[in-house]
Amino acid sequence: MTNLWEDLETGPDAPETIYAVVECLKGERNKYEYDKDVPGVVLDRVLHSNVHYPYDYGFIPQTYYDDEDPFDVMVMVEDATFPGCVIEARPVALMKMDDDGEQDDKVLAVPSEDPRFDHIQDIDDIPQQTLDEIDEFFETYKNLEEGKEVTTLGWEDKQASLDAIEHAQELYDETF
Repeated sequence: MTNLWEDLETGPDAPETIYAVVECLKGERNKYEYDKDVPGVVLDRVLHSNVHYPYDYGFIPQTYYDDEDPFDVMVMVEDATFPGCVIEARPVALMKMDDDGEQDDKVLAVPSEDPRFDHIQDIDDIPQQTLDEIDEFFETYKNLEEGKEVTTLGWEDKQASLDAIEHAQELYDETF
């Protein structure tokens, strides 16, 4: 069986075009995680707060980030896909975040093959309300989990997301 983190390349033209492996679905509270030992997507927990993922959320293959996990990505989709779905996507922004004292940034991307997102090329093309909603989700989604503290630290542009992906690829190569 294919290991989606180790066997799938980062993307067809990384960092400009990446693959996003979906774990969590837009509109749901289930926190799925890809378990490379299974390999497959398993239910990690249900979010304790009454919030839901604003878009599909997962990781970028063959990356490793400063929080010692695959690099997180959120893909702006109209309709939820399914856990384990691979989406070809274009990074457009980077959300800086601190999760319990660890740097846990998130790439924001759009599907490459959805013409409804062709106009979104960089952070300035995303409505501020959308960025605020994503920020609010991550600020609050762990509020009811004992001992968990998350702080969002603002948004950066497409170039910052591309640089962060290259950093995550380098960490993956150095570590594995």
